[in-house]
Amino acid sequence: MSSTIVGVRFNKIGKIYHFDSSEVPDVKIGDHVIVDTSRGQHLGEVVQMIEASSANPVADWKKVERRATPRDLILCQTFVKKQTDAMLNCRARAQEINLSHIKVVAAEFNYDGSRLAFLYSSDTEDKIDLKSLRHDMQKQYPQSQVEMHQIGPRDVAKLLGGMGSCGLERRCCSRFLIDFSPISIKMAKEQSISLTPSEITGMCGRLRCCLIYEYEQYLSARKELPKRNKRVLTPLGEGKVVDVLPLQDIILVRLENDERGTIHEFDRDLLEPWDEFEMLRRKVKSPCHLHDDGG
Repeated sequence: MSSTIVGVRFNKIGKIYHFDSSEVPDVKIGDHVIVDTSRGQHLGEVVQMIEASSANPVADWKKVERRATPRDLILCQTFVKKQTDAMLNCRARAQEINLSHIKVVAAEFNYDGSRLAFLYSSDTEDKIDLKSLRHDMQKQYPQSQVEMHQIGPRDVAKLLGGMGSCGLERRCCSRFLIDFSPISIKMAKEQSISLTPSEITGMCGRLRCCLIYEYEQYLSARKELPKRNKRVLTPLGEGKVVDVLPLQDIILVRLENDERGTIHEFDRDLLEPWDEFEMLRRKVKSPCHLHDDGG
């Protein structure tokens, strides 16, 4: 027996969560459904269909409760319109009780308003006691179960949107990034990108997500190219590798017999490793290759 696992997205550029739809037959991509989550029932859009066989049991998957009705969709739109006011109210209250070290970034109702989550960020790593703020907001919104959730700087940038550091009209995280991959300074070094903070830092204050886009291609390309300071034989003579342009298969070489120190560009196919050339030259000059006249 096989069941269908569906991927459901709650936001246009949000993560995809998977649910067992065996109790709601004929669900298809584009349908809106009500699903059971760890934070109550939510309304989302089906964006994936995955067949799960008996070898891949679905007992641990949470369920698709039902298809969303027109009333559910209208309710959802109604509470979405109330989210901005809820966020501003929470910000104002946080300021009144001197919670200046947090910033309330967004408020999110679920589709029927039974839950209200306030998303906030903080510059401090210390644990923050928000019981008073949550209690005050619960009084303002008694029909909803109020929750406080801390999010990181990348998630803040994703929610706020706006122009990217590179000049694109919208940031990558707000356009298509679903998950945030770990980014390291090594990725910038491998691509010979300037390490100036303004060049590699995004609007979130963290290393730019785009540093990972071509990282694997650079690693793969560099494996086929000589390293810096490697001696090579070029059509113009011996020289030393100054730098490489991995994605173009170009090696920059400074020739040893060039007093001006001019840097020349060569395709990879035009170069030979100097050590291999030197070994061949020594082999040719070796006494064992000389003819013995017997005299």
